[in-house]
Amino acid sequence: MLTQIYNGHVLTSKGWLNGASVIFNKGRIIEISTDGELISEAKKIDAHGMHVVPGGIDMHVHGGGGSDFMEGTPEAFNTAVTAHLKHGTTAILPTLSSSTLPMIETAATTCAQLMEDPKSPILGLHLEGPYFNPRRAGAQLPDIIRMPDPDEYQYLVGAYKCIKRGDSAPELPGALKLGRFLSHNGVIAAIAHTEAEYEDIRAAYESGYSHVTHFYNAMPGFHNVREFKHAGTVEAVYLMENMTVEVIADGIHVPPPLLQLVYRAKGLERTALVTDALAVAASDSTQAFDPRVIIEDGVCKLADRSALAGSIATMDRLIRTAVKVAGIPLDDACRMASETPSRILGIYDRKGTLQEGKDADILIFDDDINLKAVFAMGEEVNLAD
Repeated sequence: MLTQIYNGHVLTSKGWLNGASVIFNKGRIIEISTDGELISEAKKIDAHGMHVVPGGIDMHVHGGGGSDFMEGTPEAFNTAVTAHLKHGTTAILPTLSSSTLPMIETAATTCAQLMEDPKSPILGLHLEGPYFNPRRAGAQLPDIIRMPDPDEYQYLVGAYKCIKRGDSAPELPGALKLGRFLSHNGVIAAIAHTEAEYEDIRAAYESGYSHVTHFYNAMPGFHNVREFKHAGTVEAVYLMENMTVEVIADGIHVPPPLLQLVYRAKGLERTALVTDALAVAASDSTQAFDPRVIIEDGVCKLADRSALAGSIATMDRLIRTAVKVAGIPLDDACRMASETPSRILGIYDRKGTLQEGKDADILIFDDDINLKAVFAMGEEVNLAD
């Protein structure tokens, strides 16, 4: 259906346009106009001067609506995807925590099947583990964490083209070989759950690791080893100029001053906002999918409070927190939730900005950054469900 969102404060690839229209049809944006003319045959939506911005792209999310992607069923995938869609995530990279091989195979099969629908918001599968440093396991299942296994990861990447990202601790034996393999096969190699120091990070970067998972979480910063000072993972990542990072911008996993620091030091071009949301996100549930996890202070924690365990955040909350709590300009926060992840994932040609020819993934926020409308591939999402 030909649709015209008019009278909007529209964020385009070239900046804001006041009193503008976004016109789309058959899931694609066909024009962004400032002439104020209404199209008689179009369905018209008055934005009332509100902010019209690109749909959010979540490249790290474990579940939502009470379902976890580790369940591996189409029902679980669809429930979680739909739950986040209502909060502004119009494209999503489902994430598995460290899993057994059969669990990965089941989820990857489901993911590939759902991606056959050209209107699916699913972009591929993200394997957060299982090749992690057990001393930085966090909420990862310790019995499943293991060392990089070439037979396993080569088989998975070869068998399941939907796998788009794999995370590992680069200091582990065989992890640099893993990074080279992933990057050479079009899979994003990311650093996570690590005790890596500067030399480890430099070697990882040179071996194909280009991204850092939930920056500042499950990794060391500056520290002493006896009397000597060491740069930790955090400082080393800052020094890898072209390495991208993601931050859980719920205001808890990364407190506001550090959100500001990441924004200033890495810049919006190399910083993506992610939810790292668990199944309990975007749901009425008060019980986490993982029985080891509790919900407290607006975040998920291990029951012994030894570590944070994931978030209950949604895309609209990320943008609102970045702006209202961390003081990041709205346009930059929206770009970190859309444009930056689209570039990292290699889908900027079709998503990430409001631009003629791109997918009609669109959000409307009021001045208080409350989500008022979501369009995914041109179809309006019923936020009241």
